[in-house]
Amino acid sequence: MPLTARAFWTVAPGRGEIREERLDPPTDDQRLVRVVASGVSRGTEAIVFAGRVPASQHATMRAPLMGGGFSFPVKYGYSAVGLLAGGERVFVLHPHQDRFVAPAAMCIPVPDAVPTWRAVLAANMETALNVMWDAAPLAGERIMVIGGGTVGLLAASLLARMPGANVVVVDSNQAREGLARGLGCAFATPDTAPDGQELLVHASGSEAGLRLALSRATFEARIVEASWFGDGAPALPLGEAFHARRLRLISSQVGAVAPAMRHRRSHAERLALALGLLTNPAYDALLQGPTQFEMLPAAMPRILAPGGLCHVVTYGADACTA
Repeated sequence: MPLTARAFWTVAPGRGEIREERLDPPTDDQRLVRVVASGVSRGTEAIVFAGRVPASQHATMRAPLMGGGFSFPVKYGYSAVGLLAGGERVFVLHPHQDRFVAPAAMCIPVPDAVPTWRAVLAANMETALNVMWDAAPLAGERIMVIGGGTVGLLAASLLARMPGANVVVVDSNQAREGLARGLGCAFATPDTAPDGQELLVHASGSEAGLRLALSRATFEARIVEASWFGDGAPALPLGEAFHARRLRLISSQVGAVAPAMRHRRSHAERLALALGLLTNPAYDALLQGPTQFEMLPAAMPRILAPGGLCHVVTYGADACTA
């Protein structure tokens, strides 16, 4: 019998539906994956769901196995954990879909020490890892991460592993303090954020957050921009002390491996490393939900509302698998 699957599609700004589609049988270099869980990556998926991907970036922002186009309908996402025919768990950069066929090279084994739900953080951890490579932190630096969302907290947790590093997470949501401290970081609200920071990572996705980074940076500090503003155009004070302090503003995005590791690690190796970094049970605090796959059309606007973390989507009989 022909293989069929069900997938979540965004069909218009703010509106999604589940569609059935036919799958071609896997070839020798492909695998059939039955999905157990997927993760909603709030930042980028919110922009896609709202139809805010600039036309100039339609080609650049295509996910590896997405369907359709950003002018709608579009099948988008990149955090799926599933089972192969032999029962092996794999992570694949694939949209929300109950089963799919993917290149074998894109099916990255999930380490035994990483539970299924936590594994959906792998794409966000890959972004955080690339941020760290772009940031090139030094032992003992004063480091600030602005934005206590999923990527910001993951990046902060990696930076906190540097010897002698003093990492502070800044967020307007006081409830994020416990998360930050659980990952080995200090916490501050924007009005109490300390000055004199030598390395700053901006992950709030807001103009105010990037302005705060510029204001708290010390002489010759590095500011790594980990947010993506979509079609937004934040206004920044690049006069004032920007030049006098010789500040460096560095963009970081996951589409390319950071220059320091570009000729040493492939995309697949970077993703495998990100999965291996998820053994810490403290990362479970970054997961929200779950929501059953069938409920996504009704639930996605709520899931993508500001202030959320990584939302887990579960599938069928494996919905309770953690």
